[in-house]
Order: sequence, then C-alpha cells, then structure tokens
Amino acid sequence: MIVKKLSELEGSEHDVRAKTWKSRRLLLAKDGVGFSLHDTVMYQGTETTMWYQNHIEAVYCIEGEGELEDLDSGQRYLIRPGTLYTLDGHERHVMRPITDIRMVCVFNPPVTGHEVHDENGVYPLVSEY
Repeated sequence: MIVKKLSELEGSEHDVRAKTWKSRRLLLAKDGVGFSLHDTVMYQGTETTMWYQNHIEAVYCIEGEGELEDLDSGQRYLIRPGTLYTLDGHERHVMRPITDIRMVCVFNPPVTGHEVHDENGVYPLVSEY
C-alpha cells in the first residue's frame, strides 16, 4: 500500500516548478503502479503549449477555469471544475488559465519525474535511473 500526503511533497524533488505551472508528483514510474499521478496548478494569465507524443494524459479539473485549445483542429474548450479531458490522440495543445487552475493529471506510461518539456512541449520517454 502507498500512502502519501500532498503537504509532504511540498519543497521536495516531487514538487516540480516551471514558469507557468507547478506539479506535485504523487505517483511516479518507480512506484510501479503503471501510471503516474500529479496534482498540477497552472498560473492565471500564462500560456503553456504541450504535446505528449509518448504518453496518454488524462486531466481532471478540480479548481479554477481555463481555455484548452487543440492546436491541430483549432477546437477550444472551457475547462472548469468537474471537466475531464484526455489526450488520447497525442494532440498538440495549449492551456490558457483564466484563473489559477488546479488539475489532477494521470500519465501512461508513467513519468519518472526526470522529464523536461522540450522545445515542442514534448516529454521524452525516460527510463528510471
């Protein structure tokens, strides 16, 4: 059994921060459960372009509001609490938080925590080391 508290991750290596977001990594590949689980906050007034070529990501909004744009189709979606979106087609997308927006994110395959978005917003496949 794995039991973790979000408050215990603050300031640790599992508390990953970038200019437009912070992500607390609750479960990673090394936990051996087949997916990773993140509590992520994206900051109001920012814009983050992502493209998970190597992962499927499911995102469930629990606080705040933002606009999600599918960069391939141009379709835009209002994301607010209770909304789920899944990037099952590896869609290039951009998130534009209207307010700070908090989401629970699941990645398959699981991320290791060592990934960094490249210039295209892609996480490479990284093996545990």
